[in-house]
Amino acid sequence: MVSGSGDEQLWDELVRRYHYLGFRQMVGCRLKYLVFHQDRPIAALGWRAAALKVEVRDRFIRWSREQRTQYLKRVANNNRFLILPWVHVPHLASHLLSRTVRQLVRDWYAVYGQKLFLLETFVDGSRYGGTSYKAANWLHVGQTKGYTKKGEGFVWHGEKKEVWLYVVDSEFRRKLGFTQRSPSRWSPRVLQREGELAMMLRQADWNPELMPRMDISSRDLEKVAEELVEFHTEFSRYYRRREQHRLGLAYLRGLMSSLERKTAEGIALLLLDAVSVRRLQDFITNYSWDHQGMLGAYQEALAGLIGGPEDEGMLNVDSSEMVKKGKESVGVARQYCGNLGKVENCQSGVYVGYASERGYGLLDCQLFLPQRWLTEEYAERRQKCQIPQGLEFRTKLQIAQQLIQGVRERGLFRPRWVGCDCTFGSSWAFLDEVGRDYWYFANVKSNTLVWTDQPRMRVPRYRGRGKRSRKPRVVSGGPVTVAKVASDPDLDWRFVKLAEGAKGPVMADVACLRVIPSRDGIPGSECWLFIRKYPDGELKYALSNAPKSISFRKLKRAATLRWPIEQCFQEGKEQLGMDHYEHRSWPGWHRHMLFVFLAQLFLLRLRNKFKKKAQR
Repeated sequence: MVSGSGDEQLWDELVRRYHYLGFRQMVGCRLKYLVFHQDRPIAALGWRAAALKVEVRDRFIRWSREQRTQYLKRVANNNRFLILPWVHVPHLASHLLSRTVRQLVRDWYAVYGQKLFLLETFVDGSRYGGTSYKAANWLHVGQTKGYTKKGEGFVWHGEKKEVWLYVVDSEFRRKLGFTQRSPSRWSPRVLQREGELAMMLRQADWNPELMPRMDISSRDLEKVAEELVEFHTEFSRYYRRREQHRLGLAYLRGLMSSLERKTAEGIALLLLDAVSVRRLQDFITNYSWDHQGMLGAYQEALAGLIGGPEDEGMLNVDSSEMVKKGKESVGVARQYCGNLGKVENCQSGVYVGYASERGYGLLDCQLFLPQRWLTEEYAERRQKCQIPQGLEFRTKLQIAQQLIQGVRERGLFRPRWVGCDCTFGSSWAFLDEVGRDYWYFANVKSNTLVWTDQPRMRVPRYRGRGKRSRKPRVVSGGPVTVAKVASDPDLDWRFVKLAEGAKGPVMADVACLRVIPSRDGIPGSECWLFIRKYPDGELKYALSNAPKSISFRKLKRAATLRWPIEQCFQEGKEQLGMDHYEHRSWPGWHRHMLFVFLAQLFLLRLRNKFKKKAQR
């Protein structure tokens, strides 16, 4: 250790000259080490106080905010690790890490009076793979969010780092009152069964429709199975027990199999055994694990693929229904089913998705509970379905607003647009709420009333009888339907390519013009009316509060960003068993949807990888 000695200036100079991050004066708790060989320096390591907030680290530790404040001084951060450029010795880095850790623990206690129980470091994944830390038995637990502390707050810089942790004391959770089970206590039997499942994944069949236009050989499929195991490991830290890792991996893999019905029973019989059928069902419905934590990690991973700090992306809200028999499944009722276009016995979920030039995916969802499910008559059924106590009735519009607000608060996706179908686009209250923060592109029904010119208004003259009315009235022509506007022979149509579909380009005649919507007979704020006429004669209408100066190209692009959420539903139901579940409970429905989200994320990674491979 050279902190406070004459060699500290040598440490500063070596790091300043040869480390890619350079030298910055460390504040707070800090220790510096130089490694010598025959009186010649060969390496330098720096340790300082741990970062205040690291979500993946905090989830791994499972401490409360108060516990973090109390025990943060017992975590140290390896902020500099330099082996001088002219030193080339195999395995030197991992060896030095192991040697230094033992001395660091003693020195940290001697200098600061704190017994370390955990070490952390952040690795730039674009430069290094973290191989040295892995060889020294450090654990990779995920990524940072890309923020840095500035003053009293945090600023997003977008440079996400890989987070590696080293457990100094394997009993720290028990000693400090944390509950997560230590990896060192995993039983050999559990690890053996996981290995057997990993081998089974290489042999089990994949749904051939999952990866269209990809040339994947049988050898590639083995690599895909290995990548699936690694992918699932990114999220397995949210399980409470190690054996849940095996069940979660099997469920995820089963959704991508060629099973006709991707139920828990079918998946267990395909990949596990008959004894595990009930275990897999309980894993989704009853077992305790961190659903919200895994959902947050999923959103972070998806944001790394298709998100960005500020872009022209679009949040999409939509509902999707699943036809169900019987009356016991949570939220089931006779209600409008969009898949069938009629009232049917079904469940309905509200979803929020994201689409950009880089890709698309679903972000979050919530099951819609019809109002009758919250009456006293359904009290026993609510208990059986494990519906959270105190849950209040929310319309689909209110659920959508809640989901959008959740995405906004997390800050991982920063879209400019929000898109929705007629269900949401017909509500001015919803559009007003969304329009405060975003430009909306809302599909509307053909009978929506608008004016193509600003109508003349007049306040009625008081005639001395009754209550005086100050409500203005339209004294010029009345509004017309958007369908009537589309039939105008003088409308300026453009034949354009909207998107590149699986069967070729999607072409349509498009017209856009400024209109004034009718809101209960009163003119609203001027907005865009965007009309699409497809070759089969189908007409679609949308209103948008985008500024008057926006280009036609951007409006056309917004129209294409409405399609991906429908594609997510189609892929999920046709290929990933999105509507195959047999879980009747509230947790079971939401957990099943989360695994469908994970499957779509994994396929998105595969498509990006094999697309690049084909280009090379």
